Amino acid sequence: MKKHARLLVLSVVVMGIFTSVLVRGQELVPVRLQLQWVAQSQFAGYFAAKDLGYYEEEGLDLTILEGAVEIVPQQVVASGGAEFGIAWVPKVLESNSQGVNLVNIAQVFQRSGTLQVSFVDAGIESVEDFAGRKIGTWGFGNEHELFAAMRAVGIDPENPEDVEIVQQPFDMSLLLNGEVDAAQAMIYNEYAQVLEAIDPATGELYSPDVLNVIDFNEVGTAMLQDHVFANAEWLAEEGNEEIAVKFLKATFRGWAFCRDNFEECVEIVLNNGTTLGASHQAWQLNEINKLIWPSPAGIGIMDEALWEQTVAVALEAGIIPEAPGESAWRSDLAQAALDALAADMMELDLTGEDYEPVVVELREGGE
Repeated sequence: MKKHARLLVLSVVVMGIFTSVLVRGQELVPVRLQLQWVAQSQFAGYFAAKDLGYYEEEGLDLTILEGAVEIVPQQVVASGGAEFGIAWVPKVLESNSQGVNLVNIAQVFQRSGTLQVSFVDAGIESVEDFAGRKIGTWGFGNEHELFAAMRAVGIDPENPEDVEIVQQPFDMSLLLNGEVDAAQAMIYNEYAQVLEAIDPATGELYSPDVLNVIDFNEVGTAMLQDHVFANAEWLAEEGNEEIAVKFLKATFRGWAFCRDNFEECVEIVLNNGTTLGASHQAWQLNEINKLIWPSPAGIGIMDEALWEQTVAVALEAGIIPEAPGESAWRSDLAQAALDALAADMMELDLTGEDYEPVVVELREGGE
């Protein structure tokens, strides 16, 4: 190692030790993160960063607030109940169109996880095949990718003569019982629920080859999903942008840890009170990692083409009356966090260019 490189490494190490001493000697800044659902691997990076002390190293005392059906993260953050929130982009766009001022500060998921799943014998291989069939969706803002895909091929989801839309619960029971021809699923959750169920024809778990899957990333109507947002007014207050950068710095480390330390990350999620089984959580983390990595510009940096696609679908679906302004998202805080991590931890991979998923073996019921 050349002399100047050794000096650079030494200075980074000394700075890290100095920062650690400062954090231990000062009062931590309390911040809250509102999740959009309960503890599960969908939020693994945040739980890992908290449990491993990454937020504390940044001088933050993070409280993670779990979600529920009746909890809307946008409302919580807009009302000051949390500094940061997690939600799908179209849901925040809709909230902003109704008068709040929330800002996307880190687009963690680079791809959509929404699928439409059917059994092969139903003969549904494309969106065009939805015509005249019973198609399940959860609603509550989760139907937009599906409806946009149908409209693009001339199927009106609001016309029962074109297609029968069925309100499905947040599971795959209607598909398994034959009450719908195709059901909505997240690749990291409900899709796995089918593969965790027993196929009565074989007595074994269902296998992927008996299923047809329509991926909205491939269809072209995918919308951006999990991202970190904050209230614009809060960000404008002195010192809060710096807090946001520290929060993102720790968060990105957490997600990188979950990519590189798979089994340990699953264990962290299980220890944080999830009600789902170990194999299901492992499946979920593996699929979540695929939605994040690779992040070509660095984790948290917005893909502008996908932002524009999300806005276009939102406008077409009537979710928002007009396109949002330029202030609806910003990547400068995420970039500052990435730059700080690159300076402090030169070996940390922040793009996941060479990321490879693991192989997960599901068990009955996800246990």
